[in-house]
Amino acid sequence: VALLLLLALCNAIKIHGEESNGLCDVNLTLRSRPHSVSILEFGAVGDGKTLNTIAFQNAIFYLKSFADKGGAQLYVPPGRWLTGSFNLTSHLTLFLEKGAVILGSQDPSHWDIVEPLPSYGPGTELPGKRYRSLVNGYMLRDVVITGDNGTIDGQGSVWWEWFTSHSLNYSCPHLVEFVSSESILVSNITFLNAPAYNMHPVYCSHVHIHHITVYAPPGSPYTVGIVPDSSDNVCIEDCSISMGHDAIALKSGWDEYGIAYGRPTANVHIRRVQLQSFSGSSLAFGSQMSGGISDVQVQQLHLYDSLTGIEFRTTKGRGGYIKEIAVSDVDMLNIKTAFGANGHFGSHPDDKFDPDALPLVAKITIQNIIGTNISMAGNFTGIEESPFTSICLSNVSLSINSASSSPWQCSYVSGFSESVFPEPCSELNNPDASSSCFSLLKPNGRAAVL
Repeated sequence: VALLLLLALCNAIKIHGEESNGLCDVNLTLRSRPHSVSILEFGAVGDGKTLNTIAFQNAIFYLKSFADKGGAQLYVPPGRWLTGSFNLTSHLTLFLEKGAVILGSQDPSHWDIVEPLPSYGPGTELPGKRYRSLVNGYMLRDVVITGDNGTIDGQGSVWWEWFTSHSLNYSCPHLVEFVSSESILVSNITFLNAPAYNMHPVYCSHVHIHHITVYAPPGSPYTVGIVPDSSDNVCIEDCSISMGHDAIALKSGWDEYGIAYGRPTANVHIRRVQLQSFSGSSLAFGSQMSGGISDVQVQQLHLYDSLTGIEFRTTKGRGGYIKEIAVSDVDMLNIKTAFGANGHFGSHPDDKFDPDALPLVAKITIQNIIGTNISMAGNFTGIEESPFTSICLSNVSLSINSASSSPWQCSYVSGFSESVFPEPCSELNNPDASSSCFSLLKPNGRAAVL
């Protein structure tokens, strides 16, 4: 059985860097727009001091009239364009020229206040309303944010100070957020110093994010790079992300609110990315996952200088599921814990959650991993009433930097492993579990049962 499993896993993906076809191979492409205007035409001043919120709003309002004429482009030339939050429109390209920097105002009165997302109930950091993101899209279609490596800088240091001193009136804003939108393309942009998330597609479909650079300093609290949230058909590729907290985090709502909203994150393809996270995980699933996370294909990652490499997070009361996850061809360097699965992670939005809403974590395959200077191989802590099952490891080689006799810790978890060093815990050496393991990276980008 073990030999058959290994053969199936190896046939599912070329071992030496050749990838199978997946969602990223058939996703959105950049389209030209028949109409284009410069933000200069609307009175904007790129001196880093003049507030340009009205200029951006007026420009996009004008370009909205071209939606049925092939769409339009808003061109941002070199300069430092200070602004508060503004909304995009459908069939629009926001193009940032080389040397163009959109700066988020450090005056909170320049950021709109909006209601919390329905799948998060009373809100995230604080109960009640939240600050709207700097760049927003609501119920839009066919939107592109791109350029010649222009920059969107949230100037988040003041927000981080307010967060740590508990002086915020509302939850922190993100840099770019799309809500209930589809056909979104983001490419060739640098994101810096987000107050919280950098890219947050929530309740979205067909999102393609590629060739972006994302950075926030190590001390920035809870900054996250890309957060696909209750969204489907998402491609993330060829990105470099270094964050204070998580680099990429997949989510789908919080406790009873996420369960009621009922929209999973599904059909996600992540490949050829470099990820670093100071206080979190390079790649995280959850912990807000109450709508479910499934059908995720991950390949060709470089993870470095992180607290945790790959982590699955949940807790009692979450409900939902994390399943059908396939991770392959990962290089890790200087990671404290290579793999984690934690069934006791995170808090609750209020006391209305159902403690009997038990999450399902199952059918996770991880293969072709090389790790250097790793402190701990894996920590898998499941839930007694709902153990994590079908955790499958293959062709994993980790160089452990500590003298610990227990590089793996496991409880309430079961699975199968083959060619794994150091030897995993006995719970992950169950041959009977191999029949329910998932193979990796089928041509359609979906995992398929062996």
